[in-house]
Amino acid sequence: MSGTESIAFDTPQRERRADNFAMWVFIGSEAMLFGAIFLVFLVAHIDFGPAFAAASKRLSLPLGTLNTAVLITSSFTMALAHMLALHRRWRPTIWALVATAALGVCFLIVKGIEYGKEINEGLAPVLDLPFRYAGPDPVHAQLFFGLYFAMTSLHALHLIGGIVVIAGMIAFWRPSSPANRLRRVVAVGLYWHFVDVIWAFMFPVLYLINR
Repeated sequence: MSGTESIAFDTPQRERRADNFAMWVFIGSEAMLFGAIFLVFLVAHIDFGPAFAAASKRLSLPLGTLNTAVLITSSFTMALAHMLALHRRWRPTIWALVATAALGVCFLIVKGIEYGKEINEGLAPVLDLPFRYAGPDPVHAQLFFGLYFAMTSLHALHLIGGIVVIAGMIAFWRPSSPANRLRRVVAVGLYWHFVDVIWAFMFPVLYLINR
């Protein structure tokens, strides 16, 4: 082995550790991105608490709660896929991954319904859509809804990324070696759980203010 050749991938164990380390670095960078947005929201909430509380009540708590249940279930199916992959039970692993991706699609459908409801009610100050808010302090309520759409759409984009990765992993499943299959399931599982955890923080911050 030459002095410049990397030993990171000379064994399956090292390869798996390198993959996990790379994924944790990526998750850390994404956590900082979401952390900055959360910080902006929380500072604005401190300054304009009553307006944010009133605006939050216009969000659909039933739809938000449903989506929270959907993502919690998807975390379970992803953890199941990980467990099955560890035992080299590949067919059930694929079905667990399919269920995870399907639950992610269900989340996006529910969120799309919720967005449509908010647009129809004039609560979407994005893309030059008219903003019609009859509650108190409409200026700062508009700030709340602007942050709400920014946070939830960014989360939805990350979820779409996870769904696309799962679909690609399943599409190229057969040519992959067992070691590569396990590595990929572990890596995408870390990412998926991260996206779910972000929503676990986002849901109470956005939907449960002073309810």
